[in-house]
Amino acid sequence: MTTHQHVERHTGLSWFKSSYSGTSGGDCIEVALTPGTVHVRDSKAQAGAVLAFPREQWAAFTAYARKAAV
Repeated sequence: MTTHQHVERHTGLSWFKSSYSGTSGGDCIEVALTPGTVHVRDSKAQAGAVLAFPREQWAAFTAYARKAAV
């Protein structure tokens, strides 16, 4: 995992939120996909830090989260 403090490097990314996120705000993250990397940021702090994960690590994390949520 890497953390990018300089978000201006990521201005060309297409960010999206989960379809499970409501329109009333709250605690959401946004994700942007690039070849081999998943970028993650806080939807309420879009100018803040961006985390970058290799796709394999992100897939393992989301698989674990789905199992743990049951």
